[in-house]
Amino acid sequence: MSDAPFSPSPAASWPAPTPSEPVHARVSVPGSKSLTNRELVLAAIADGPSLLTGALHSDDSARMIDALGALGVSIERVPGDSPFGPDLEVTPPSTFAGDTTIDCGQAGTVMRFVSPLAGLAVGDVHVTAHPTALHRPMGAMIQALREVGADIDDGGSWSLPFDVRGHGHIRGGEVTIDASQSSQFVSGLLLAAARFDVGLRLIHEGERLPSLPHIEMTIEALARRGVHVEHPTPNEWVVPAGGVRGKDVAIEPDLSNAAPFLAAAVLTGGSVTVPGWPAHSTQPGALLADILPVMGAHASRRAGALTVTAGERIAGVDLDLSAASELTPTLFALAAFADAPTTFHGIGHIRGHETDRIAALVDNLRALGGEAEEREDGIHVVPRPLQGGIWRAHHDHRIATAGAVIGLRVPGVVVDDIGTTAKTMPEFPQLWADMLA
Repeated sequence: MSDAPFSPSPAASWPAPTPSEPVHARVSVPGSKSLTNRELVLAAIADGPSLLTGALHSDDSARMIDALGALGVSIERVPGDSPFGPDLEVTPPSTFAGDTTIDCGQAGTVMRFVSPLAGLAVGDVHVTAHPTALHRPMGAMIQALREVGADIDDGGSWSLPFDVRGHGHIRGGEVTIDASQSSQFVSGLLLAAARFDVGLRLIHEGERLPSLPHIEMTIEALARRGVHVEHPTPNEWVVPAGGVRGKDVAIEPDLSNAAPFLAAAVLTGGSVTVPGWPAHSTQPGALLADILPVMGAHASRRAGALTVTAGERIAGVDLDLSAASELTPTLFALAAFADAPTTFHGIGHIRGHETDRIAALVDNLRALGGEAEEREDGIHVVPRPLQGGIWRAHHDHRIATAGAVIGLRVPGVVVDDIGTTAKTMPEFPQLWADMLA
């Protein structure tokens, strides 16, 4: 089993450092949260043990470890080569245990990925979350699970907390879902579908489907374990019933968590290299190698590393970030210093993340004297001179790191709760200090 999950630390205000010279650094980042939590779920339903090397150790991954442990999965920490913590050895149970409680903390992946597993348990499973996360969308998942045979009592709220009355199996079959609010609804169902009695035919009906790379990541992770997902139309997936292979898997670095460090090169006129950058990746953060050059930087790959070097300017852009919405806070911070206004669109769904990210970014920038406005599906930023002040994290790791990026160019920025970065990168303050040193 895991250690206890990372507890939310008391809010720790943090003066964001403003370097006096360009940043030139090599920064290694911990493993991907998205990959770690997908591989933990697949290892939990596999036909044998799995070893996850380079796994992330953060609040979100600890919540997943404890959630699976509550269902009877054995997860042991074993020595490995990662500087960020031990590897994880996962042994699935013959049957998931019920009569237990799962606390998802603030982790959307735990809410959406573990709820289907609760239906496979024998006994009742109470699923809840941190009070600041109870607002996160779950209605589409609850409805879909009911349609494939899960027994869920949500008291009519269509949200957390709720009880799953596990009967040891889920029927499966065909279900239609509106995943406009989160691609995690699709991923959560696909991850568990091979264990459904008759598999799953999943159809998305909605105005949009955000974060497609995360769905591709799920399909690729399933394929590595012998589960081949058919994708007959852009909004349809078919998973046959069958086994999931136990397998040793190496977790890639979290490329989205590399974004603030790469942005530091752009904002300070320097250069930052991130080693271990995969040649191919389904992580949305992989798009940084294409997006940052559009904004005026230079990006090059060599010997398994990505190097970003500042260009002569930061360009104002008009970008659809629907495939990489989690990069919005970092790119928003860069846009505040561009040579022209910037519009990001395709990101309306990030209002339902840890906080309303669009409102939080706009309000924070305005508080420093900047100009930004909310759009129905995005944000518009007009560069203006900024002054120091409080940058409110809103219990959101990516809002907190965006404040650190702003502080690179604006003395006196104070992030009110840097501890919230522990959600996906507890090492952030130290890695930031090391980079600037």
